[in-house]
Amino acid sequence: MHLSRATDIALRILMLAAAQRRQLTIDELADALSVPRNHVAKIVQRLQRPGWLTTTRGRGGGISLPDATLRTTVGRIVRDFEGTAEVVDCETPPCPLRAACRLRGALRTAQEAFFASLDDVVLQDLIAQPTGTVLLTLT
Repeated sequence: MHLSRATDIALRILMLAAAQRRQLTIDELADALSVPRNHVAKIVQRLQRPGWLTTTRGRGGGISLPDATLRTTVGRIVRDFEGTAEVVDCETPPCPLRAACRLRGALRTAQEAFFASLDDVVLQDLIAQPTGTVLLTLT
């Protein structure tokens, strides 16, 4: 399965926020990740809605990571960004092979296995040593 750029950036933002454990600005994140500021701002908004990040507006504001987010599974984050739609769409337009095709089921099984493997990883695991040390030097 291929992750969208937004999912990739979201995971990186969470990793940096988890490693830093301090308030970060959108500009700091954009610079550290070499991503346009507008992209970072949109993704931070999406991460803030389910409470994975907290945001403070105004001078001295920024984003921070609640402790509970450290226990969030990567599978849950990826599902939130990618959705759980099937890998292939056999209905639009209708595939002439769908009545006897086993590909759809095989891809569904593979997708479920992909998410299940990510459900075994929590955000805290992604910043364990020595990774955390490297992430602390980025911003």
